[in-house]
Amino acid sequence: MIPSSNVRVDGLVVRYGTTVALGASTFALRPGTITALIGANGSGKTTLLHALAGVVEPAGGSIEGNVGVASALVSQQHHHHRWMPLTVAEVVRMGRYRRLGLLGRFGPDDRAAVTDAAERAEVSGLMTAPFGELSGGQQQRVRIAQALAGEPAVLLLDEPITGLDPPSQRRILDTMRAERRHGTTVVFSTHHLDEAAIADKVLVLGGRVLAAGPPDETLRPDVLSLAFGGRMIVLGDRVVLDDHGHQHDHGAECAPGVDVEAP
Repeated sequence: MIPSSNVRVDGLVVRYGTTVALGASTFALRPGTITALIGANGSGKTTLLHALAGVVEPAGGSIEGNVGVASALVSQQHHHHRWMPLTVAEVVRMGRYRRLGLLGRFGPDDRAAVTDAAERAEVSGLMTAPFGELSGGQQQRVRIAQALAGEPAVLLLDEPITGLDPPSQRRILDTMRAERRHGTTVVFSTHHLDEAAIADKVLVLGGRVLAAGPPDETLRPDVLSLAFGGRMIVLGDRVVLDDHGHQHDHGAECAPGVDVEAP
């Protein structure tokens, strides 16, 4: 059973040594919603996800609600795990270890959670396949299934579809929408406006959370310019972002289907 709770972040600050990776940021997350984090490379998106996952300790501020042990993080992957000698079923089962510990025994509830997670991530037909032989898109769906097997209240995804083929991108975005209906709080990072537009809320980052609100209020030139500056071009009623090194299969990113008016 997925616990349900609002998440409140108040004045969150994260430092790595003397470097401030995320300046004071305040926002809230509601259950059964999707929140997109958008910003240039180095804007603090991954740091914020790590803080919500409990991977890094805040240097200031607070995070209240179902985060940390009640969250699951799917981090970025830059290569396929061809070396991994595990089946898909074994990889998904690993999502239960956080609850059971490495020596815990699987029971009926654990098996049911693994089966349910595989169905929700659309990998049920791959359970006997070697994980290392899957395509990049299939591996990403398996990693999401692994996260869901832990029955998290908050699912955290770091650029979940970057570099994947278009069919895999669509299936993962569909899974995110389905998790919203399931009651899970989904938070994902992206550099792409069309991805951010599916969210209920968008957090615009530039070293801290600069703006928060629904897509029609945040995916606007006047707001995005705070995060992207000279890497943003306004073409009529469209915004084009040029953030090199974080493309799907094209150079600059335009926001199809997002109505943004030039100021």
